[in-house]
Amino acid sequence: MNPELQAGTLFAVVTLTGVGLVVTSPFTGSESFYSQEVHKGCQPGNIQKNGMCTVATSGQNADVFSTGNLDAVTAENTTLGGTPGYLARPDDNESHPSVVLVHEWWGLNSNIRHMADVLAGQGYSVFAVDLYDGEVARNSSEAARLSGQVRNNSEVAVQDMGDAVEALRRKPYSDGQVASLGWCFGGGQSLQLSLSDTDLNATAIYYGTLATDADTLQRIDGPVHGVFGSEDRVVSLESVREFNSTLGQLGVEKDIHVYEGAGHAFANPSGDSFRRNATRDAWNQTLQFLDEEMKQ
Repeated sequence: MNPELQAGTLFAVVTLTGVGLVVTSPFTGSESFYSQEVHKGCQPGNIQKNGMCTVATSGQNADVFSTGNLDAVTAENTTLGGTPGYLARPDDNESHPSVVLVHEWWGLNSNIRHMADVLAGQGYSVFAVDLYDGEVARNSSEAARLSGQVRNNSEVAVQDMGDAVEALRRKPYSDGQVASLGWCFGGGQSLQLSLSDTDLNATAIYYGTLATDADTLQRIDGPVHGVFGSEDRVVSLESVREFNSTLGQLGVEKDIHVYEGAGHAFANPSGDSFRRNATRDAWNQTLQFLDEEMKQ
């Protein structure tokens, strides 16, 4: 596992160039369910004059991952604990560590399904939750509407994810260990799930809105893996440093990576903020984290 980010310093994993998006408002208070800042969600190069943007809806991320030597997987649309989603798991009769994936603000599109397949091929039973009940955004206004509905009913979303965790944990193809992992909107949801009464064995966050105060973070389920960009205008470097520092003060095991020069959503291939090398390195770090924490 790479060295952890020291409080107040930048761990420069990869030197890249990047562009941030919109400045997020500060997180306030110690409430269990907090507000994630609404933002464009588009990559800068793909915002059109009407405010719409192109979204990654296919396996566009495939070429940045090593997909050789993956286990054969089986996949299906299903529900777990009453929560709809996409289940991908190794095609065998064994039990495996499990991961609940949470989509970006676009919804459970084919790009997220592809990521579930890739992770399942690494030996995990993966359930990609669908917090939009089957809807998938094709433009920024739809994404804002759908993500806003979830943010305005955060207790419901957390309960749905928690129900999926508990149902997944009881399945014969799960060994009882469950981690959460989400990107952007889903990164914030991954954190909210970890702060809830649901017990997780590990928490992974890709540039999701963060809590930074000790009263809130004392409820987090460690160990925690975080992936961020130094030029992110939605999740600021200051908030990442505070998040890292508070986790350290609380004695939470953590593995925080900041990619120098990368902006928000740099692991989404749909626009100019995408950074191929940073995405590849971040994914390898994530796999290493999950393997070390879930397969011991």
